[in-house]
Amino acid sequence: MAKNIFGDKWTFTSFGESHGAAIGGVLDGVPAGLHIDFAMIRSELSRRAGRGEVGASQRALHEPDEVEWLSGVLDSVTLGTPIAFLIRNKDARPEDYEYLRHTYRVGHADRVYEQKYGIRDWRGGGRASARETAARVVAGCLAKQELASKGVRIHADLVQVGAETDPAKFTETIAVYQREGDSIGGIIECRIQGLPVGTGEPIFDKIQAHLAYAVLSINACKGFEYGTGFRGVTQPGSAINAISGGISGGISDGTDIVFRCVFKPTPSTPKAGVKGRHDACVAVRAVPVVEAMTALSLVQFL
Repeated sequence: MAKNIFGDKWTFTSFGESHGAAIGGVLDGVPAGLHIDFAMIRSELSRRAGRGEVGASQRALHEPDEVEWLSGVLDSVTLGTPIAFLIRNKDARPEDYEYLRHTYRVGHADRVYEQKYGIRDWRGGGRASARETAARVVAGCLAKQELASKGVRIHADLVQVGAETDPAKFTETIAVYQREGDSIGGIIECRIQGLPVGTGEPIFDKIQAHLAYAVLSINACKGFEYGTGFRGVTQPGSAINAISGGISGGISDGTDIVFRCVFKPTPSTPKAGVKGRHDACVAVRAVPVVEAMTALSLVQFL
């Protein structure tokens, strides 16, 4: 049975398929009295869609991503009851994927889904599509607002595209791959500020373990590091032993927590002979998703 529920205190249940009628979620455990900033949610969904960015999927750019609030909210304030919301798929084109009924895309979950469940949604990957992350962003916005009320701030940035580390050159780097009908990966860095000292529990509830679990659940995410991370393997302990990354022994130490995560290049590209609407660099649109999953992870510790 697939697990579509995240968290045990703020419980987020995600539902819907990429080319179905809608995607959405149910949040339970959200306290009453939280004032929801709907403008922030619209802004975050726009970031996830990649509006104003080069190389974003044409589908993401054309989906209006209008959130319908079904329960748990009155006059922009949470009631303390389950919050249900949905986002209707207005620009779904399942016919674009008709050819996938009897074949599998390399680098996607097509084959293993069918082997595991005996059936799969061939319409753009179904639940395995990045379309599902729009619901995460909505849920994450509420978690970010709750955390902000307690002085906790989360901010992520794209810090590397392929081998390029100069942000001023990211756009052109992505444009080159887009013109070639190809794609490229990227690295996102996330900073958490204001988290109280002592957040996190040894031994199996270490804060970095929770963050890694949340972030690695995002489509195309292939690696997680904090503090010195993988780069520290080339340095002697005397040079890096004071670098904690904000976490010591799995517990926050009061300084900023900084982690990085890597996103692979989109495998479905025209150059690979795959039809459909795809991202030239999926990491661009993953930035707000990383923030959302970070917030949903941290809010569990409250």
